[in-house]
Amino acid sequence: MRWNELNEEACPLARGLSVIGDRWTMLVLRDCFLGVRRFDQFQERLGITRHVLADRLRKLEAKGVLRREPYQANPPRHEYRLTEKGKALYPVLLSLIGWANHHVPTEAPPPYDLVSRETGQPIEPVLIDDRTGTRLNHRTVYARPHEDDPG
Repeated sequence: MRWNELNEEACPLARGLSVIGDRWTMLVLRDCFLGVRRFDQFQERLGITRHVLADRLRKLEAKGVLRREPYQANPPRHEYRLTEKGKALYPVLLSLIGWANHHVPTEAPPPYDLVSRETGQPIEPVLIDDRTGTRLNHRTVYARPHEDDPG
């Protein structure tokens, strides 16, 4: 399977990776959630080449994850804002942050803490089933082949 054909796969993981499956894209999304909106800000924070950054922003816009909005007419300048589809990726980033904090530790303190907007208290990302409240992990969930309904 070719990288540029992942979006055509039946597998939802492959389709998801076709949108967010490289390091620069995930770091651009991280910065979007941290309030970065302008091209130069992304480039300065990430240390990424203009060409690679423009490519990632174009792809995220084409996939409906970001939208471009003008903020200056002369010369034309745009900022990048998360769409609802993009905002729906926040739990994915939270899960990855939680995983990395536990399994890829660093000596340095983390650059930010995850806290509840409601209480201001630190949070610990976990994935649960919305119907039952059960924590989801390799022991509580398995992938069963989809069965077509014979009707």
